[in-house]
Amino acid sequence: MAAKNDAMTKIPLLLLHGALGSAEQFAPLFSHFPSEWQMNAPDFPGHGSTADDNTPYSMERFSMFISDYLDEHKILTANIFGYSMGGYAALYFAWKNPERVGRIFTLGTKFDWTPDTAAKETAMLDPEKIEAKVPAFAQNLALRHGNGNWKAVLHRSSELLRNLGAGRGIPPGAFARIDCPVMIGLGEMDNMVGHEESRNVAEALPNGRFDHLPGCKHPIEQVDFVLLAERLKEFFC
Repeated sequence: MAAKNDAMTKIPLLLLHGALGSAEQFAPLFSHFPSEWQMNAPDFPGHGSTADDNTPYSMERFSMFISDYLDEHKILTANIFGYSMGGYAALYFAWKNPERVGRIFTLGTKFDWTPDTAAKETAMLDPEKIEAKVPAFAQNLALRHGNGNWKAVLHRSSELLRNLGAGRGIPPGAFARIDCPVMIGLGEMDNMVGHEESRNVAEALPNGRFDHLPGCKHPIEQVDFVLLAERLKEFFC
């Protein structure tokens, strides 16, 4: 077992944040891993500290970003933990670049995208409504992405979700071609992602499994980081 652990910790772990999020949300997770783990947490284009070049968001663009990030950091193969949208991007990347992915663990990732589900999700991404009804959330987004950028993040994220709802994501048949080990994780109290859609994807993956995290809600701030770190260490070792 020790030899396996040593081998797995030499594979860098890439942490991919969710929609409207940034890499800094993973800061509490880092303290639960030993120093020998190679941890990498980039901001997706236009998010957090990454400059916005006014290019629309898409899974293809995010996949290219992951590839460029790995190239820049001279990483040939990575294990990936993807939270929410980051989990979807991880699987999309593995579909397009199977040779560059060791294992994937997703948490709270929505897979059941239709025009109706996209409309429901994008209805919650209206900047003006957020400013009026939940000003504290608007302030957090402004701090995370920059006062002049957070509204653009919401608008481009809405466009991304509409594209997923229109079928411009991972085709249903593509999951069967993602053959790396994948754990589809879902918080017990997640009210944004369904158990059925998560289990269906886990079963469609050749080496997929489903993991249920007790007591965890969808927002990353309401996930038990101690529990999550233990599950990640078990899976990636």
